[in-house]
Amino acid sequence: MTILVTGGAGFIGSNFIFYMMKKYPDYRIVCLDSLTYAGNINTLKPITDSPMFRFVKADITDTAAVDKVFCEEKPDTVVNFAAESHVDRSIISPALFTYTNTIGTQVLADVCIKHNTPHFHQISTDEVYGDTAADKGCCTENAPLCPSNPYSASKAAADLLVLAYHRTYGLPVTVSRCTNNYGPYQHTEKLIPLMTVKALGGLPLPVYGDGSNIRNWLYVADHCSAVDMIIHHGKSGEIYNISGGEDMSNIDIVKLILSILGKDSSLIRFTADRKGHDRRYCIDSSKIRNELGWKPTVAFDDGIRQTVDWYKENRKWWNNNI
Repeated sequence: MTILVTGGAGFIGSNFIFYMMKKYPDYRIVCLDSLTYAGNINTLKPITDSPMFRFVKADITDTAAVDKVFCEEKPDTVVNFAAESHVDRSIISPALFTYTNTIGTQVLADVCIKHNTPHFHQISTDEVYGDTAADKGCCTENAPLCPSNPYSASKAAADLLVLAYHRTYGLPVTVSRCTNNYGPYQHTEKLIPLMTVKALGGLPLPVYGDGSNIRNWLYVADHCSAVDMIIHHGKSGEIYNISGGEDMSNIDIVKLILSILGKDSSLIRFTADRKGHDRRYCIDSSKIRNELGWKPTVAFDDGIRQTVDWYKENRKWWNNNI
């Protein structure tokens, strides 16, 4: 099997490539990435010499470049991790997010149709469901979409486009919507690595508002295993929510990181809140658990300690990402 992984030099994409190459050594993995600030080619160094791996520098919005890769590799499955993903940046530059996340997805879908690609999997986010009040329970895959910022709106648009291509053109697709990922190789603009590297340097830790915003946390390897199950056993045209086992407020995450590192909470600095900041996300992942037998295996307490240790031990990697 040949799998084309877009955005494979980014955080989740690179972890997925490592996961798949280890589990399926006979699979060919082709990584397509434009190497924006969030993509790091050095992350992929351990596998660049493998005959089962190929890296292609290209943008998913470049139809000719994408088509060329399809002509050369004839992928059996496309897994689309490629996206602009930082909410703060989307508020500043919404057009970039709309173009990359929506038009880029359309380009991939169009090329898949042209080449009769057997499967297209779209990586999405729980943010497409929008803010979930504490008394409203968790969102299933059938919940209405209510994105709150340009990032989540662009991802919701991409989801709907992919599903429309399934109905209109018969493109075999699946969509997964996951909660907040954490683990090695994550860019230092995100909460856990940002707070970890600042704490390691004894620098102030900026926390939006009062830090009470609640997120569900999923260790990246568990996300990879869920996507693996979906692309092999998922039903075409279906959406699968993927959630971890822990809901925690941002301030509790920050305090936990400080505790692990033996740092004082006096480093915390509360700042003006983000525009349109969602208070809580909550998704119901019983569908993938019941239908495909997936469940997370890394407890948050173990995963967060492994992650903090990774950033302590890999300063050279993240020093190039600040």
